[in-house]
Parts: sequence; structure tokens; C-alpha cells
Amino acid sequence: MPVILWTDALIYLLLVLAAGFGVYASRHAHLRAPWGRVARSRVAAAAAVVLGSYVVIGLFDTVHFHPAEGRNGSSGQTVYGPEIRSLLDVWLAPLREHQEKTYSAPFATHLYSKESVELPTGRVIRDYPRLRYGGRHLDDPEAQELPDVLGTALLGLLEGLVCWALLSALLVWALARRARQDLQQALRATARGETAIPWRAGLITLALLLVLAFVAGDLAVKYHILGTDKVGNDVFYQTLKSIRTGLVIGTLTTLVMLPAAILLGIMAGYFRGWADDAIQYLYTTLNSIPAVLLIAAAILMLQVYMSNHEGDFNSLVQRADLRLLFLCIILGVTSWTSLCRLLRGESLKLREVDYVQAAIALGVSHRRVIARHILPNVLHIVLITVVLDFSGLVLAEAVLSYINIGVDPTMNSWGNMINSARLELAREPPVWWSLAAAFLFMFALVLFANLFADVVRDAFDPHLKGSQ
Repeated sequence: MPVILWTDALIYLLLVLAAGFGVYASRHAHLRAPWGRVARSRVAAAAAVVLGSYVVIGLFDTVHFHPAEGRNGSSGQTVYGPEIRSLLDVWLAPLREHQEKTYSAPFATHLYSKESVELPTGRVIRDYPRLRYGGRHLDDPEAQELPDVLGTALLGLLEGLVCWALLSALLVWALARRARQDLQQALRATARGETAIPWRAGLITLALLLVLAFVAGDLAVKYHILGTDKVGNDVFYQTLKSIRTGLVIGTLTTLVMLPAAILLGIMAGYFRGWADDAIQYLYTTLNSIPAVLLIAAAILMLQVYMSNHEGDFNSLVQRADLRLLFLCIILGVTSWTSLCRLLRGESLKLREVDYVQAAIALGVSHRRVIARHILPNVLHIVLITVVLDFSGLVLAEAVLSYINIGVDPTMNSWGNMINSARLELAREPPVWWSLAAAFLFMFALVLFANLFADVVRDAFDPHLKGSQ
């Protein structure tokens, strides 16, 4: 039975808005030309492939439902379980269900700490017990593990290359059909990087991603490739589940922040006078409040509300989702002021240009002047700010969760993984793989988001158009 959480609904709304903006941009030259420059960038093509893989995983984790548990014997109706799952949970079911007793290192076949083990003879010794799932198919792990890992990785490599070859062939066929040229010519142009859109850079990045995905997928079924945590949960599964949380923080916060920033910023610069004074007073006062204290106070208030109204929440997933939504709202409330200030300054300048003054003198309404002349000329600032703020918001979630005012502790997130790693690193020997896994995935997302943001900034910045 389908379940739509609050963040799910907002993500669907964001997808609709993004599709609508894509259609709008394709029909207006002042937006179509900069996006064309972005599409012709090799760096943007490679970054888009990596970011697209994150988005696909996040969308799989956005489709939620109650799993069916069987049929009622008397009525014949389907009985649904109380827990909420996602398509990603179904896809990663082996990783979710392969739970060990406690810590185990990456690719380990034994637990990370010694326990009392009873031998067949009845003697009790201190040793490292075998894992229930990691490497359980091996009779002699010391001799068989390395050849098995190498063989499985080689098989995943071949599977990834075959999948990449099929996708590449489909792309080349589509390009040849669109350009009405021979298939061999389209293949040669793509391989040499002679196409208008740098498909070669995208395909090379896609090849690396597919190889890594298939190798990791084949190995993860047999081993815990990133180890397990304190209660034996697979760290690789937790890291993949954390992708949605990072994307939600980075995107839904923007959805909350943009309306207020655009509306108030343009109003302050265009109308000036008392409207400008009131809006400046508002964001100056808000900026004077420490953001961390405001977020902490809001989260504590939400926790008190949920504790007093436990009956309103049917599951822990809904509680965690509400806290995530509330965190996005608070981050949006505290982050719209910088964009508002930029739009105010740009609107003050645009209001004095000749064509805007001519429109006002001819009696054109203020709403039409703003919609036709002001808003289109500040969209480049909005786009640049959005793509640059995304990585900062993803990192903000990690910092806030580290100090226990971020997402719910029951929700998978990179911040919660880093927070739990504080105690794990103090162990002897230290447990380092949870921190390393969260850092690696978060680093890749932020890095490629920044690379893509740099290309978008260069394409939309009017001061750089003459030098390109």
C-alpha cells in the first residue's frame, strides 16, 4: 500500500517545478543559451553523471509503501504490515537483512572483537567468532577469501562493462538517428569527442560508475564491503540510505528559501521607500540571531510536541520524516537572507535602466514590470546561489547531526554516522570505517556538486560572457 510522507510530496513537487522550469528555459533565449554552454562543458557532463546517480538512488528511496504480509483467511483481503519500506529497501534487501552481532571490519569474515567461543570438545576459548553472513560461503576464509574477492570483482567488472557497452550503443544509435548520419560516423565522432555535447566525457564517467556499482553490488552480497556498526548493521547499506537525507536537505531547503528571498528581495529593490526599510529590518534582525541557537530551539520545540502527541504518528519513520521536514524549514528560514540581499541590490540597479523607466512612464503595472523585466534579469543570480548553496546545506546536515540537533537519530544520514563515529574512534582498536564511508560518499557529492556549480556560475554570470 503506497505511503506518501511529507518530504516525498515536496520532492514530487520539486520535480514538477524543475520540469516546468526546463520547459520555460527551453523557450527563452536568455536562459537557453547559458544552459547550452553548461551542456557543452566536459566537466559539467562528468559531474552530471555522478550527481544523476545520487538522484536516482534518492528517488528510489522516496517511493514508500507498507509491504504486504499475506491475505486474511476469512475475508481474502491483503494484510499490510505496519512498517514503512521504500523501493531502495527492497532493492537492498540482502544488505538490510544480513545483520551481524556487532562490529566487523570491511571484507572481514570474523567479528572485530574477541568473544568466548565453545569448541566442539567443550573447551571455551577467547577467539574471533565467524560472521553469520560475511564470507559464510567460504570453508577456509584464510585461503579462499582473496581469490573469491578477486573473482567476484572481475565478474562485476565484466558485468559493468557489458551494461556500459549496451547503454553506449543505444546512445550512439539515438545520436545517429537524430543527426541522420551513418552509425559508424556517429560512433567515430563520439569516440573522438567531436560532438557538440561532450558525450565522451559523460560515457567515460558512466563506465567508471557502472564498474564500481557492479563490483560493489556483487561483493556486497557476499561480504560487508564497508563493515558493520555496533549492532551489526551493514555500513554500505546505511551509506546508500543516507543519500536521500543529504539530497532532501540540499533541495527542499532551497524550495523553502526561494519564494521569500525572491519576493522580498525584488520588492525591496523595486519599491524602495518604506518597503525597503521594513524588509532590510526583517533580514537584519534575523541575521543577528545565531542560526545554530534558532535551529536548536526549533528542534527542541518539535521534540516536545511529538512527545506530547505520540498518537499522531503511526511509525518511527513518520516521526523522523517530520523532523527532517522541520529541519529543512528552519534551514530555509535562516538561509534566505543572503540571496534576498543580492536580489535587492540587483533590483535597485535594474529599476533605473531605461527600458524599465520607459515601461513605468507608459503606465505598465508594477506586477508586469517585475514579471517581464526584473525577474528574468535576476534569474542568473538565483541559479548561481542555488547551486552553490547546495553543497553547503549538505555539509550543514552533517554538522547539525554531529551536535545532536540535526535529523532524527533513527534516520540514516551521514551526520548521524559521523556522530556515532566519535565513540567508535575511541575504541581500542578503533572502528574507522563508518566515518570513512560517510566521508567518502559526502565528499563525492559535494565535490561534483561544486564542479557543476562552477560551470553554471561561469555560464550565467554576465561579466564572464564576453570572455567565453
